[in-house]
Amino acid sequence: MKMKHLTSLALAAGLMFMISCKSKPKDADIKAAVVAALQSSPGVSADVKDGVVTLTGAVANEADKDAAENTAKVTAGVKSVVDNITVTPPPPPPPAAPVATADDALKTSVADIVKDFPGITADVKDGVITITGEAKADRWKKLKMALDALKPKKVDASGLKVK
Repeated sequence: MKMKHLTSLALAAGLMFMISCKSKPKDADIKAAVVAALQSSPGVSADVKDGVVTLTGAVANEADKDAAENTAKVTAGVKSVVDNITVTPPPPPPPAAPVATADDALKTSVADIVKDFPGITADVKDGVITITGEAKADRWKKLKMALDALKPKKVDASGLKVK
């Protein structure tokens, strides 16, 4: 009878040993499964040690980061996930090109005309040409005709002294 108990005990111990020694997934197998699952997450890589997956890399936004982490978590054999993925901020928008205004074109044209009239300066603001300085009457008439040809809103000569 002792032998029967001893045999039963040995069988029970062997059965317990076989159940408890169920093979665990290997890290290499887990890594292969995680990497395959992460194919839709470019820029993310995975490393596995003792069933713990460590994710690294860079993604464009939080949603991509969360998706990669969740994909790794649901992979068979994964005990936990360490998420070291960084979110790369979008590049800054290109600097805005300066907007040319109607005054810019008018200023250029006025400067070309006024350069031939020493002693006279002109400023352009909101389509109005403001003239300052001194000029002889006949020179002022020529200047006024040239400025009027530019079709400004107004030519203000209140700062001009005519001799």
